[in-house]
Amino acid sequence: MIVRIHMDNQYRLSDDAVVEVDKLDDRLMQAINDNDQAAFSATLNELLGYVRQNGVKVPLEELVGSDLILPPEDVTLDEARAIMEKAAASSQVTGQTAEA
Repeated sequence: MIVRIHMDNQYRLSDDAVVEVDKLDDRLMQAINDNDQAAFSATLNELLGYVRQNGVKVPLEELVGSDLILPPEDVTLDEARAIMEKAAASSQVTGQTAEA
């Protein structure tokens, strides 16, 4: 899996690492649904740290698509929610399903 951290780099993750990313993503979504800014910020930082620590940076000269795009550390819960709503609306227009 290729994960892009917005305003950072792309990282290649092993299948084992993807399992943990999925768990952290579920916690992140729960924080958004609970409107819990503190839990959102803490979980986002944990997720970004995990990707950076367990992923292998994709060289800049290698052009690959991203399977998952994560926001930067300083995104607020409201900004993240707006991004998700925009992505969901866009996928409905194109007939794709949005994954969170």
